[in-house]
Amino acid sequence: MPPLVSVSTPPTETPSETPSTTPSGPVTSKVADTLCVRMDQTLVQSTLAVPVVQIQPKAIPAEFGVPTYDVCQLGLSTGPIGPVLRVGISVLPATKATLTATQRAYAATNRQPAKPAAVGEGGFGTSTFVVFLLNGRLYKVSGPSATLAKYVLLGQEVARQAPGLPEAPAFITRPDCDRGTAAAEKVLGAPPMIRRDGETAVGDLVCGWVNPTSVLSTSVRRTPKAEALIAPLRKASTSQSIPLGDEGYVDTATGRTTIRVGDDKLVDLVPLPARAVDPDLMTKVALAMSPLYTR
Repeated sequence: MPPLVSVSTPPTETPSETPSTTPSGPVTSKVADTLCVRMDQTLVQSTLAVPVVQIQPKAIPAEFGVPTYDVCQLGLSTGPIGPVLRVGISVLPATKATLTATQRAYAATNRQPAKPAAVGEGGFGTSTFVVFLLNGRLYKVSGPSATLAKYVLLGQEVARQAPGLPEAPAFITRPDCDRGTAAAEKVLGAPPMIRRDGETAVGDLVCGWVNPTSVLSTSVRRTPKAEALIAPLRKASTSQSIPLGDEGYVDTATGRTTIRVGDDKLVDLVPLPARAVDPDLMTKVALAMSPLYTR
């Protein structure tokens, strides 16, 4: 196969095999932005001691993980680049058990300990975020370093504004991402219950397939350090080389697949939670999706 080239580039039934459709508008943005709009911006500004609070209306990709969140952002500076406050709503229903599992997963992968947070029906947080359960969904509010008490205050504001929000559809798709669905199903072990496709701020495609216990996403990192970032994979004992891009590797221990395109672009295909995935399955996903990053 020719190498890639650099470019600018809640409960629900198992979906039928009808073709995916592209919404007429950014549905994820509608749900998330509505919550951001509802928040008391003066409260946000005073709580975080920031110069300004600005709604960022452009739809941004979901925050992929277990759980996965639909998100919106509030800009916290006057410049084009600066801190943001992110507000997320889990795309799948959640219970107390979900909250507990989420807190345990955080504790297992982070050094900063989380503490209980009295928000909604209970939650946890640190000086940079709070996660809480409310009416069958998990909510996550994250941003610049402050205190847990301040994030609890912001979480309480989200809890006040959440009732009555329209529920996002299960499938928010882009036709280009459909080419990877059959291979993604093999990695997930079942058809996805949720789809979350979108694009980054610079126009790179993001595709996401979501189930309650497993997620697979594809995205792009734009970085002048692409060569240096992929270098450790060349000698890693768990790396299996794949003939895509200038170089590509599947990590047999985590399933994560990374493809370098030129000196400034990395294509990431990430199954979560990280686990040993048959490299052939991840290679098939990469083969299906790679043409989207060559145009």
